Order: sequence, then structure tokens, then C-alpha cells
Amino acid sequence: MPPAAFTDGQRVPTHDTPILGMVTRPRVPNAVEYGNDTDFWVEYPSGLIDVSRQIHLPDIAEVETSSDSAYNPPPLKSTQLDIRVDGDRVVRVDKAKTALVVIDMQKNWGLTDHELKTIPPSLVRSFRKHNGGGFGSQLPGDFGRLLMRDAYNSELYGPLQAEYLKGAKEGTDFWVHKNRMSGIWGYQTALDLFLRENGITTLIFAGVNTDQCVLGTLVDAYYRGYDCIVLDDATATTSPEGAFENVIYNSGNSYGFVTDTKRIIEAANKK
Repeated sequence: MPPAAFTDGQRVPTHDTPILGMVTRPRVPNAVEYGNDTDFWVEYPSGLIDVSRQIHLPDIAEVETSSDSAYNPPPLKSTQLDIRVDGDRVVRVDKAKTALVVIDMQKNWGLTDHELKTIPPSLVRSFRKHNGGGFGSQLPGDFGRLLMRDAYNSELYGPLQAEYLKGAKEGTDFWVHKNRMSGIWGYQTALDLFLRENGITTLIFAGVNTDQCVLGTLVDAYYRGYDCIVLDDATATTSPEGAFENVIYNSGNSYGFVTDTKRIIEAANKK
């Protein structure tokens, strides 16, 4: 990276593109398939990226003329959604293999006493206040022990409790506890096991904090091969503004895709 320039004592960035003013990745000139026989995406010149893993590109031997090399995407099935995302793209997902992952709907984590013995010291220190406390410490009033399961401070955030109970009754909503900032770390986390057992391959992320628990789960999911879509209007953070911008920027350029709730609803309502 070239050194930064200075004008009248002020640092001038090495480029003049605002972090959210992303340069659009050029569309592919011909359809291309990424991955292997069972785990694959197909990207089309139209801007459609099919992550549903349902239809492979035909072999080149099946193409009769060079003009057919672009290939047209197959029609949208009733089992799929086409979601508009940033960067002038549309992501096609399999509805049965897609889950909305809301990070930290509860006021605090829900740890067990056993987990207190397995949490690494770096994490213990980062959650410990200057006057003591930290994981498992007793809170004032009826709040219970900090970050511990079944305590008042680890219940779901008020307005979301009723929605969760309704979804749980219908079998569409599930509450999965985590004991790190990332919900998908290590080799056998509860969330990762749940997703794989249910055949989920595409994750739509929301929650808090964008640059901490959401980012941790997002990056681990990306490394494990999940398709990652971030809802930029359904995530937030208490960190400085640049922290949020950085996550959104990298989500759209590296980890996966960025969209918003309006475009999700639009895709769901499209006949």
C-alpha cells in the first residue's frame, strides 16, 4: 500500500472511494460454476448468482454454438427465492435450505456453570469490569448472574419473546445458545450441528453487535462454506461508525452478500 499523503497537516487517504461507495464487481462475461459436484454456485452474466445447488451448468460439449456459452439461468422454482443484493446482483436461494440467524436476541448470553470452566482467560478478561464482576457474577436486584442461562438478564429482549414463542410453537424458530462471540466456532458448536442436521446452507444474518458477535459468527460461517447474506438494516453496534461500515464492506466484497429487510420481503412476496 502506498504511503498516505498529507495536505495542510491533514491525512489524505490513498484512494478517494468512501468505504460504502463500493466499486461494483464486473459481471461475468459467461456463466461460471464454482465448487464441486455437490457443493456449488452458478453465476450468470445477467447478475444472477444461484446458490441453491440444484442445477449444474451443462458440459461444454452440449453447447452447440459459441453464442450459447453465456447460458441462460433456469426459471425460478416455487421452492426458491431471488433476493436482490448490493453490487447489482441477485442471489437465488433454496427456501428449505435457508435460515435467518439473529445473533444475541437475548439481553445477554446464556452460559452454564460447566462452560465457565472452559472459557479461555482472554475472553474472561475482556468481559471483566474494572471493579470485578464478569461471567457468572451476581447482578443487583432480580437480574441474576451475569450472562448465565435461565437468568433474567439472559432472557430474550422483550418485544422478541412473543415472536419467538409463536415461531417455536410453529416449529420455525429455534433458540440456540452460544458461549463465545461466534456462534460457529470450533468443531462441534450447537448452532453448526443444528444447521448441518437440517441441511441449511444459506444464512441471512441480523443482530448485534455487527462488528463483534455478528461478525464472529459470519466469518466462521464463511470459513465453513455457508452462503452468507447480511441485512444491513437489521444489524447494529455501539462501536464507532467505521466498525459497522467495515463489516458491511467486507460482507459484500469477501464474505458473501449484503441486502436489507425490504428486499427480503420483496423476494418473499413475489409471485
